Amino acid sequence: MTDPFYELVIGLEVHVQLATASKLFCRCSTRFGAEPNTQTCPVCIGMPGTLPVMNRRAFELALKTAVALNCEIPPLTKWDRKQYYYPDLPKGYQISQYDLPMSRNGYLEISDPDGQFASKRVGIIRAHLEEDAGKSMHDEVAGKADSRIDLNRTGTPLLEIVSEPDMQSPAEAKAFLTELKLLLGYLGVSDCNMQEGSLRVDANVNVHVASADGPIATPIVEVKNMNSFRAVERAMAHEGPRLFQEWQETGAKLGDVPKQTRGWDDAAGVTRAQRGKEESSDYRYLPDPDLVPVTVSKEEIAEVRRSLGELPADLRGRLEQQYGVSVYDADVLVNQGRALVDYFTELADACGDAKQASNWVQQSVLRRLNDTQTTIEDFEVPAARLAEILRRVNTGEFNTSRGREVLDLMLSTGKDVDGAIADLGIEQVDESQLVKLCQRLLAANPQIVSDLKEGKMKAVGALIGQAKKENPNVDPSRFRQLCMELVQAL
Repeated sequence: MTDPFYELVIGLEVHVQLATASKLFCRCSTRFGAEPNTQTCPVCIGMPGTLPVMNRRAFELALKTAVALNCEIPPLTKWDRKQYYYPDLPKGYQISQYDLPMSRNGYLEISDPDGQFASKRVGIIRAHLEEDAGKSMHDEVAGKADSRIDLNRTGTPLLEIVSEPDMQSPAEAKAFLTELKLLLGYLGVSDCNMQEGSLRVDANVNVHVASADGPIATPIVEVKNMNSFRAVERAMAHEGPRLFQEWQETGAKLGDVPKQTRGWDDAAGVTRAQRGKEESSDYRYLPDPDLVPVTVSKEEIAEVRRSLGELPADLRGRLEQQYGVSVYDADVLVNQGRALVDYFTELADACGDAKQASNWVQQSVLRRLNDTQTTIEDFEVPAARLAEILRRVNTGEFNTSRGREVLDLMLSTGKDVDGAIADLGIEQVDESQLVKLCQRLLAANPQIVSDLKEGKMKAVGALIGQAKKENPNVDPSRFRQLCMELVQAL
């Protein structure tokens, strides 16, 4: 519930560009960034007499995704023509799927490590294949107000994933998209680059208003032009109160409010009316006469299921159960990708302390990757070498702070652990030396001793600073403990 007076209801439509080298029904390239209208042919621009041929790789990637989304896969699926006019649709119709989609009735589990909402299962109504339209390029900067059409994207394979209206908050909508993108990345079916249009999101949203006779549903609004997951979250947070206010103003005339398509204005933080929302009948679907149906056997589905490997949800569960990491830490690690999880598990197995390994990966390793804009495959220190640092920290050879210095030197010079330790002059301080140093500094700082006796524990920090200045190898925590014991004995 977003408000005591109404419930926000959200369903999402996600269009995912599949990672194929060529388009869905022709051999034109799908490479992003080419000069406009240089990746077209008679098939994808709809010249008379041309015949489409299905890209088998696109169907395989779509099937892999559908199985990972726990969808039912029917033994036969067909192609349909979705007819509408738009300048960037040269054929006057889009090849899609209507009444016999390639998959349906699936689900995706979502959760929130921050605890804003409980874990839940979001239903997937269908996931079907279709070809993309072209792109309208509007000249708004030069002030000429003219538009051009780029047909390079026409015919690019898309998988449209349609969710049930199972989300009740902006946070849930964002979590669904985040988990879906992560899953698609693990499967390797799309790069999900929203800036390049590889992943696009529309939201169908309304509110259910509480009443004595049961909830009253407002007309559905489709929200478009959301260019990031954060934009989806903000748009949903705006649309709920707006719909409720509209219901309050229309009252009994609610049925007179038409279904509507609205665009999200991210700069202004509002949605704006664009047009009336189409119904399926407006598209005059009909079976495509140029494409044969596609059949899928149970054996093929079973083989795809075996090829999926360990998916994000299962991987989180294994990290929590086998390695004992927290729900939050498991989420952070898995969200970085499979390669980083493999690095973590190798590190945890080698050093014998999964919690310590998780902390170092999240702090030192990820910091380095962010600073250098690289991936874990480019990280200069193998897990086995980092594990050696962690083992020496655990045995007390040096503390965590010095351990991070060792790692930083290894990263900058390529030295091994022993070489970095030698260059830094790290050596273990004898306990008797540490006691003598503590006694000498206490004798030289009577005011600090007085403060400590009065319970001003922060005063010991100055002594630690002096000790580290004299000998960088001093363990601050052990030095602190010895100082307190000696003060108590005075």
